Amino acid sequence: MNKAIIFLALVGAVVLSACSASAPAEPGMVQGREVRVDGGSYRDVSADELQAMMQDKDFVLINVHVPFAGNIPGTDLSIPYNQIEANQAQLPAEKDAKILVYCRSGAMSAAAAQTLVNMGYTNVWNLSGGMNAWQRSGMSLDMTP
Repeated sequence: MNKAIIFLALVGAVVLSACSASAPAEPGMVQGREVRVDGGSYRDVSADELQAMMQDKDFVLINVHVPFAGNIPGTDLSIPYNQIEANQAQLPAEKDAKILVYCRSGAMSAAAAQTLVNMGYTNVWNLSGGMNAWQRSGMSLDMTP
């Protein structure tokens, strides 16, 4: 009987631990999905999550798509995905600065996120599905280069 009670208590503790580990620290806080890459990880977010993040913007938003195909309103920088390292002077000096990259479909920004991680940045985010996902969610692009 005691073994059964101990077993149930352990199962309950594991379930509670798993639930609290996946819950956001604050209501409405976007956590994204972790993507592990060589040298670390970055977080993928959906268009809806990015829209929520824009309400209290605390990150540098970088369009890495080439050629130009529009900007998400609020974009801070445009740096081609394959020129991130060459443009390090435009990036935040602090390696823990929150940086979110996007492109048209998500492929170029995933490469840019990997590069940023390799450069030592530890708070890198990527818009999953890129501007295509942004528009599918009903949001518009700024077509002014």
